Order: sequence, then C-alpha cells, then structure tokens
Amino acid sequence: MSEYQKPDDLKSVPALIALAPVEANAFLAFNHAVERKDGLIPPKYRELISLAVALTTQCAYCLDVHTAQAAKAGATREEVAEAALIAAAVRAGGTLGHALLAQRLFEQNRSKGET
Repeated sequence: MSEYQKPDDLKSVPALIALAPVEANAFLAFNHAVERKDGLIPPKYRELISLAVALTTQCAYCLDVHTAQAAKAGATREEVAEAALIAAAVRAGGTLGHALLAQRLFEQNRSKGET
C-alpha cells in the first residue's frame, strides 16, 4: 500500500465539503479561526504547533500542509526539528502517564479477582 495516501487526495476536499456542507463549513470556520494572523500567537508558532500535533497524530496530509505553511511563515529547519523532538518527548511522556494508569487498573482488577 505504498500509495495509500496521495497528495492529490487534497484536491478532493471540495467534493467532500459538498457531501456534508453543514459539518464541513463548521469545520472550515473553526480551522480558519485558529489559522488567523491577528492572534496572540504569531503564525510561525501556530504552524510549529500544528506541525507538532500533525506529527503525533501521524496525519500525512497535515504534515504536508503545515510544513509548507511553517516554511512560508518563516520557520527554519532547526525549528521544525526541535518541534518534532518536543512532540516526540511529549508523546513519550503520555505513554508513561498511561503506564501509571495501567499499573493502577491492573492492581484494581487483580484484587477483584482475589476475592
């Protein structure tokens, strides 16, 4: 499945919008709001945040869009690398947090089985 995701798929967005216009337009309005240029967070940092999220959600289309937008907003390769490694560390931290939850749930379930 080497061609499961293709950049040309993004050309199908208008057709998807036409199939569910109410939901799609609500999504697009929200997306435009968070991409605004006049927010307290400058566009470059918004794109680096978006890129970090895209890396953790592993959305190839998001990576395509947000790497291009980050470059356009003035981000450097070094900033993209740092954002990627910050995202990796936070994701790893989430694994540790869930490991603590798993340990507690395991103990709760084990003690239920002993009665």
